Amino acid sequence: MNYKLIACDLDETLLNDDHIVPESNIYWIQKARKEHNIKFVPATGRGYMQILPELRQLGLDKQKDEYVLSFNGGALTENKDYHLIDWHGLDFNKMKELFEFGLKQDVCIHVYTNTVLYIYHLSESERERIKHQKLQAIYPDEDSVDFLKDEPIAKILYQNIDVPYLMSLEDQLKDITDGCVSVSYSSNRYMEFNALGVDKGAGLKNLAQKLGCSIEETIAVGDNYNDLTMLDMAGLSVAAGNAVEDVKKACDYTTKANNNEGVVAELIRKFIYHEDI
Repeated sequence: MNYKLIACDLDETLLNDDHIVPESNIYWIQKARKEHNIKFVPATGRGYMQILPELRQLGLDKQKDEYVLSFNGGALTENKDYHLIDWHGLDFNKMKELFEFGLKQDVCIHVYTNTVLYIYHLSESERERIKHQKLQAIYPDEDSVDFLKDEPIAKILYQNIDVPYLMSLEDQLKDITDGCVSVSYSSNRYMEFNALGVDKGAGLKNLAQKLGCSIEETIAVGDNYNDLTMLDMAGLSVAAGNAVEDVKKACDYTTKANNNEGVVAELIRKFIYHEDI
């Protein structure tokens, strides 16, 4: 198969533990783009504005006909002039319900508009992660989201490094989420809430159609539960060597490399350049 598009998760897949793109990934991504016209598309739970450093590292920042799937597929953006092509946001009132429930739980809360990240009840573990990621965020003084009523809401998430605890909240949230909210988990620390029907798989399918690319000509690579729909949708699914076991079981191939060793470099060498790895 001659693949044309690679959709790639960022955290714990493309990025190493220092939240930087390893040099081997940069080299092979740029080589595949130049020599095989491979479209490389970051597919992330973060917002477009939160991954600008990574886009600059990859040489994709401000480029025409280069794209980002952000907010778990909630937005599709062309990198030239931050051109928003598709948007599937979360209803403000639904976000507020989730926010107010989260205030009563042992969680840090992130609220994303299309351009700004707001963080409430910052935990120490999240403080360290944000410091390493160099994320720009606003930390409101009051436990309220009313000032965002007229803003486009992308998603809301809860953070706790105890994933079983986060998962235990799902049944308690059914009255809020059933029939109107998609729930997913990422980075072994986040419980994420998007509008119903929003996921990375739907985003990949939409992008491939817009580019005139068959889904069979796509590769998806990831490490965690919010990547599963994208991995299931793609023509070839690749799990990072450090992926959770459920993701490894769902994929066609698991890299020998973990995220510190060049997951994307390995898959490009194997499936684009057909090296024997």
